[in-house]
Amino acid sequence: MTKAEFTEHVARKAGLAKADAAKAVDAMLQTVEETLARGSDVTFSGFGKFHVTQRAARQGVHPRTGERITIAASRAPRFTPGSGLRRSVAG
Repeated sequence: MTKAEFTEHVARKAGLAKADAAKAVDAMLQTVEETLARGSDVTFSGFGKFHVTQRAARQGVHPRTGERITIAASRAPRFTPGSGLRRSVAG
């Protein structure tokens, strides 16, 4: 499902105009992004949790040269599904 399709479904389910649903979806995504950038978590009970994880520095291999390289430490977004979401997907 694309963002446009998602927005259309939200508009239909909430009884909103597509433009209003698009603003709501954009605001939600922007809020999650800003919260994760600050290092905080976003939790929706029963749905899941968006959080940031730390990746340690590690050794890698350059694919062309085979030379050993150091991959820098970084932060990465993660999503952990909640029990309600897991049950609904499992059937």
